[in-house]
Amino acid sequence: MWGLISGRWRRGATVAAVALTLGGATPVAAQDEAGFQAYLPQLRAQALAAGVRPRTVEAVFPTLTLSTRTIELDRAQPGNPGSTATPPFAPYQRSHVDAARIARGRATYQAQRGRLAAVERQTGVPESIMVAIWGHETNYGAYTGNFDLLRSLASLAYEGRRRDLFAGEFIAGLKMLDRGVPRAQLVGSWAGATGNPQFLPSVYLRLGRDGDGDGRVDIWNSPADTLASIGNYFANAGWRPGQPWGIAVRVPAGFDRSQLTNRLVSPRCPRVFERHSGWKTMAEWRALGVQPQGRGWPADSVLATLIEPDGPNATAYLLTGNYRVILDYNCSNFYALSVGLLADAVEG
Repeated sequence: MWGLISGRWRRGATVAAVALTLGGATPVAAQDEAGFQAYLPQLRAQALAAGVRPRTVEAVFPTLTLSTRTIELDRAQPGNPGSTATPPFAPYQRSHVDAARIARGRATYQAQRGRLAAVERQTGVPESIMVAIWGHETNYGAYTGNFDLLRSLASLAYEGRRRDLFAGEFIAGLKMLDRGVPRAQLVGSWAGATGNPQFLPSVYLRLGRDGDGDGRVDIWNSPADTLASIGNYFANAGWRPGQPWGIAVRVPAGFDRSQLTNRLVSPRCPRVFERHSGWKTMAEWRALGVQPQGRGWPADSVLATLIEPDGPNATAYLLTGNYRVILDYNCSNFYALSVGLLADAVEG
């Protein structure tokens, strides 16, 4: 998904991540109501051409006004391409994998065990991972955002820097109305994500699932639909059953990191992936003297990369391919590590 409450971005998603620097049309010079209203006929024509029902278009467009606050929040997002400084992970971990979130996650885990077990059987995605995503996105539904989604998405499309993206998400929001989602339900983050899992409209249409069998996909009020949708997202993104997301490890003193450089350049979120080492099997990492902290080793054949988010002499992590699936939900190492650690704490 993209752009959650904090303004983060992900793929056609919720969920894969698109950078805030994603190219698009040049922003319009004037950001005012008159300019916005002049743009709406173009957006209206796109919606009709995409198959949105005329009655939906007629009901929504007269209600739209420019959200200058949405544009201000978008432009205030961090992401200076010239900045290379990386903050430490430990403070982020303390605020996102804190005692209160763990306790609430354990309570949610126990309360939803029947639903969670069913989704895990269907998708192979661990129960604890689904709970951790819910916890990170909206604190288990405590806050899902209060921006009018259609107004925000239309405003961001008008602004123009990522017009194709936001116009597409706006149209997907209209198609949600065509499917019977109430207009009042379409609220969420300023950047267009909605519901307990903070799905963008296009992700809701593609991956939302009815978990309680009532014929609706209600990711706002139904825990069953929320968990089924998160599980479906992760299964679709390639989660491998039976593998952990990663393990905390201790790197020995004098460890030679020069031979571990990952020389591959990711086409997506390169600064996130450049912090990872090259791939080695768990057996190879063990032979290099890397030792687990807490849980034991996965199978020897499992491939993993190494990340040291707080540098040498601090806790490091060996990350499997399933960690990449968490990154697909939100392409941030701090986010993905915290989801994995919260999942471990909830299950433990």
